[in-house]
Amino acid sequence: MTRFIQTYFGRFWLAAVYLFLYIPLFFLILFSFNSTRQDGVFTGFSLRWYSALMGDSRLVEGFFLSLRVAVITGTLSTILGAFAAFVLVRFVKFKGRTLFAGLVSAPLVMPEVIIGLSLLLLMVAVQRALGWPDRGAITIVLGHTLLGMAYATVVITGRLREMDRSIEEAAMDLGCRPFQVFFLVTLPNIAPSLVAAWMLTFTLSFDDVVISEFLSGPGVTTLPQVIFGYARRGVNPSIYAAAAILITVVSIGIIVYSVLMARQQTRRAREMQAAAAA
Repeated sequence: MTRFIQTYFGRFWLAAVYLFLYIPLFFLILFSFNSTRQDGVFTGFSLRWYSALMGDSRLVEGFFLSLRVAVITGTLSTILGAFAAFVLVRFVKFKGRTLFAGLVSAPLVMPEVIIGLSLLLLMVAVQRALGWPDRGAITIVLGHTLLGMAYATVVITGRLREMDRSIEEAAMDLGCRPFQVFFLVTLPNIAPSLVAAWMLTFTLSFDDVVISEFLSGPGVTTLPQVIFGYARRGVNPSIYAAAAILITVVSIGIIVYSVLMARQQTRRAREMQAAAAA
């Protein structure tokens, strides 16, 4: 009995965790194909809610707005997070490093409602003083970038700390200039973390509701805001269709990223074996 538990308990536990995580998504996708809008009763297969989704201008406009905001936010957050990570890892002796590290990480532990409220007050004050920016896509991007930068910094910092500095030193000994070392050695080594940071901040921005509620203006509504607005008036199966499409797109992105990373690790292992053999 003890051996049986030792052999299968971990597998049962893992299966239970996966079921807990993915059964809700399975039912969401299943009911996006329901022929009627009855909740909890699958009455037949139909694509009517996908057709209704394409005709819902609020959902479509919200989707493309969220997509634009998430792409810009992911890019800005990754660039700023990379700068912050380099400062934290490579410039360890500068004064105020501890304070800087705390300020960069603060958004990770700060409630989003507090961040959103403080940013709203700041944007209103700046708009009154300078006449810009009006609340809309720009203010949403600024708010999401503030939060995303903290997450990107954590991801890139971890990779930079694991990176072997002797590779960069060897390149400099062979005559490479600093910018050549960065583009030929450092950047390829931290590229997976940059991609991971971009995907993480993209997803956080695309999914965010709280900060968007504070920083969006009239006529500017992201997809999560539209979905929550519909949910207040009763669940519309078109929401299921929108969520199913998002799940599919995100799943494809994760699979492609995993395959690329696996190939890169395999290639790197072969190069290391070849170098060791030589």
